[in-house]
Amino acid sequence: MPIPSTGAARKPAPTLTATLALLSFVLPLATDMYLPAFPTMAADLGTDASGLQLTLTAFLFGTAAGQLVLGPLSDRYGRRMPILTGAAVSTLATALCAAAPSLEVLIVLRFVTGFSGAAGLVVGRAVISDVATGTVAARLFGVLTALGGIAPIAAPLAGGTAVNNAGGWRGVFWILSGASLLMFLAALSFIPESLPEQRRRPGGLRATLKAARSVLTDRAYAGYTLAFSFACGALFCYIAGSAFLLQNVLGLTVSQASAAFSLGALTATLSSTVNTKLVGRYHPRLLLRTGLATMLVATTAALLVTLAGQLNRVLALGLIGIAFLGIGQVFGTATALAIERVPHAAGTGSAVLGTLQSVLGGIASPLVGLGGENTAVPLFAGMAGCSLIAVLALLLTRGDTPPPGSPHDSTEASKSTITGGNSAVPG
Repeated sequence: MPIPSTGAARKPAPTLTATLALLSFVLPLATDMYLPAFPTMAADLGTDASGLQLTLTAFLFGTAAGQLVLGPLSDRYGRRMPILTGAAVSTLATALCAAAPSLEVLIVLRFVTGFSGAAGLVVGRAVISDVATGTVAARLFGVLTALGGIAPIAAPLAGGTAVNNAGGWRGVFWILSGASLLMFLAALSFIPESLPEQRRRPGGLRATLKAARSVLTDRAYAGYTLAFSFACGALFCYIAGSAFLLQNVLGLTVSQASAAFSLGALTATLSSTVNTKLVGRYHPRLLLRTGLATMLVATTAALLVTLAGQLNRVLALGLIGIAFLGIGQVFGTATALAIERVPHAAGTGSAVLGTLQSVLGGIASPLVGLGGENTAVPLFAGMAGCSLIAVLALLLTRGDTPPPGSPHDSTEASKSTITGGNSAVPG
């Protein structure tokens, strides 16, 4: 049965929130978990850093294409079927990755995994827009960002353990296949259809392009989306180069590198958790600007220290930690601000946002490896450059008037007062 539209006044079911959090968990898990195995995978598959990073690029491009296709389809056919189909295909493709005989086969399978797994992200965001708006939606996006942030913490630790004790990098993909199966079963059990037929967008390609045009011509939406996407680009620069930075440049062991990567992800998760508490007290736009400024200062400082030849473990890990504090402020707020601009085409809006995020990540990943495996300059240059563009993108949001249902809309404020303010969403 379809879920009735809840607006901003009702709390989504705990099982729905938990399942959406799982959908936010598995794709980042698939992105990060095999990173500790990069050096051993390169030797096993007969490739170098840039060649191996193409598996990450393929995954991210697949995620981009999947979101671009599946988001608009969910506006037309509903949310439930794309999520279930995507989870099923992702489970199978990930299992096949574990048996990949060559780099080329692995690249293809990673693309398929990204494409199918994208359903959980893009359609999951659209489900949130179906069941909540305004402050409730902003806080729920923040909660899911915080919960989804557990994946980058758990992934390298689990990946490092699997590399050492569970059959190497192939064991990593068997574990990921099990996680995808769990995602499918949870979605099958706890995600009902959230988009009633009367709210779906009929029509074929022409209707889809019309919806995309209405989304892309919203200047404020474009600004928030670009800010979010380039912040993600900075993150993916770090993801792609982290194994070589931590192990080759800073001299950490596989276990130490996994712990260091997880510490950064934990910092972002804690920052995002605090951000969910601040949304009801400060405007999301202020929180977004603060997070982006923090990222820009920290990454620029890391680049300057590296160029000066003064990089060491304390400076590297400290500045990365500060950057992750900013990242935790950005993701939930930017997502909510972008999607609330286009409530008439939430699936399409979510698809454009997620597609650009993945494309930028896919481009950044191999570029970080071009300087070789023993330098941090490309990594920090990429992070600083992406952070700068994200800050500049906010210029497009100048004069943004909160649409109806936004956290500071007067109608929304009265609804929050009636229902107990920020208590609508736990977290």
